[in-house]
Amino acid sequence: MAVSAAAPTAARVELTGALIEGGVVFGKTEPGANVTLDGRSVRVAKDGRFVFGFGRDAPTTATLEVHYSDGTVTHMPLQIATRQYEIQKVEGLPQNLVTPSAEEEARIAREQAEVTRARTLDLDEPLFESKFIWPALGPISGVYGSQRILNGTPRAPHYGVDVAAPEGSPVVSPADGLVTFAEPDLLLTGGTLIIDHGHGLSSTFLHLSRIDVKVGQRLHQGDLVGAVGATGRATGPHLHWGMNWFDVRVDPALVVGPMPATQ
Repeated sequence: MAVSAAAPTAARVELTGALIEGGVVFGKTEPGANVTLDGRSVRVAKDGRFVFGFGRDAPTTATLEVHYSDGTVTHMPLQIATRQYEIQKVEGLPQNLVTPSAEEEARIAREQAEVTRARTLDLDEPLFESKFIWPALGPISGVYGSQRILNGTPRAPHYGVDVAAPEGSPVVSPADGLVTFAEPDLLLTGGTLIIDHGHGLSSTFLHLSRIDVKVGQRLHQGDLVGAVGATGRATGPHLHWGMNWFDVRVDPALVVGPMPATQ
C-alpha cells in the first residue's frame, strides 16, 4: 500500500513509498527536526529528508515521531500491510553449500561479519535522492521474501530480487552511492559488492563475475560496477540485488518499480 499524507499532520511531514512488509519509505520534514521510528533514531538530512524501511516479517503497526525545533511533536501511527510469500525450490546445488562443513561454517561467519560491518555505515548524505533504476535487465527469476528450499532442505528466505542475464552482462549502480564493500570470492555469494546510498540505505549485489569498482569509490546512477556471474552458491548466471536499511532487509522491487521492457 502506498503512503498517504492526508492526515492533519501531513503539512509538516511528507512520506512517499510503501507501507508494507519489505517497503522503503522516503520522508521530508522541517530542517532541524528529530525523527524516530518505534523509538529507533532515523537520520535526518539538513534539508529535512530521511528514509526508513520495514523487514519481511515487520509488525503490522509502527509509530513515527517527529520532534520539531519549536518543541512540538508529531505522532504518526502507521499501518503496515502484510504479504503472501512464494515458496521457491532450488535443486542441483553442491551439497556442501546447503549443509556446509564446520570449516566452511566458520568461513561463512567471518565473511558475513565483514558484510554486516559494511552495512553499519551511517553516511550523512541523502544520495538516494537520485532515485533508482534497475542495475541489470532481464527476466526476474527470484523475488523478495520467498521461502527457499535448497536441495529439499528448508533454508532462510530470499532477501532480494534475482535478475536472470547472460554471464558478463553489465551491472550498473542503481543510484548515486559510495562503495563500502567489494570482494570477488565469498563462499556463498561469490563476487559481492555493497553500495551505500546514504542514511543506512544500501544495495548489495551477489554472484558477480567481475567487480570494476573499489571501496571508497563514489558512484553516480548508471555507472558500470561489474558483470553478472554465477559465482558462489548459484546454479546459473544472474544478479541478486538486495537492499538494506541498516540491518533491515527491504525489497528493491518496491523501490525501483517495474522492470523495463527488454528484447
